[in-house]
Amino acid sequence: MGKTGYFTHRDCWKHDMGRGHPECPERLDAIEDRLLLTGVGDALEHRDVPLATLAQITRAHSEAHLEHLESLHQRLVADEPAGGPRHAQLDPDTILNRFTLLAARRAAGAAIAATDAVMAGEIDNAFCSVRPPGHHACREQAMGFCFLNNVAIAARHALEVHGLERVAIVDFDVHHGNGTENILSNDPRVLMVGFFQHPFYPYSGTEHPASNMLNLPIPAYTRGMDVRELIEAAWMPRLEEFAPEMVFVSAGFDAHREDDLGQLGLTENDFAWITGRIRDVARRHANGRIVSMLEGGYNLDALARSVEAHVRVLADL
Repeated sequence: MGKTGYFTHRDCWKHDMGRGHPECPERLDAIEDRLLLTGVGDALEHRDVPLATLAQITRAHSEAHLEHLESLHQRLVADEPAGGPRHAQLDPDTILNRFTLLAARRAAGAAIAATDAVMAGEIDNAFCSVRPPGHHACREQAMGFCFLNNVAIAARHALEVHGLERVAIVDFDVHHGNGTENILSNDPRVLMVGFFQHPFYPYSGTEHPASNMLNLPIPAYTRGMDVRELIEAAWMPRLEEFAPEMVFVSAGFDAHREDDLGQLGLTENDFAWITGRIRDVARRHANGRIVSMLEGGYNLDALARSVEAHVRVLADL
């Protein structure tokens, strides 16, 4: 049994976009409760999570993007004593409170720390149970519940700091990882493969993607076995040919058939199968090195069961 790191931090619970918002702190509670109830959490190596630094974040984002988020944060903090608003709205779905930037830096910090620990051989692979998620965050724009692109920050860290020559990003989520594509398109050191419901938010990923992007848009109500066939036919040959030295995962569980934010038909068994195929590639080419980041998943029970299935495969349980 290999060692799987588990990265989370209480700061990730402090980001709150308001009552009724599906991307809520209770998502992390559901995961923690499930891993405790099943005993899976006892098999994981729990790790500290630092704050990502400016230098680490700006490998994927512009300083102007960070300055904009910081200005909104400072305005909320300054106006709080006078009874000012508790939230600042970037778009109809993406909302800051005064802890959002802290949580986002902590989530990105988890991605960095997990990458460092895996590269050092301290753990075999890692799952980061953090929020806010990241794969919609573009170089210059927060959107789709996302503020900083955790996976893109980690991938650039692996390339620039650890000197890797090839990293793969696997994005499974009901929504296209448009932010990751925005940041990493045309970087020959990166291969990104993903599937997503189409047509669906953010209505991207189908128009002339860069050569290092392999997108699989699939129609609503597609079930797991059909997705598995597409992965075998399309993802696997490209991943084998690319031979990544490390694999990053944007792990979104909102493609689950019980999740109301999408209309795909996957189950936790499908997520376990996908994780197994990712693990196979990593073992053949990357010494098993995988860092997985939580993205979507909004039905709390389905999310918790799916994360358990994902982590069980990572940890060989």
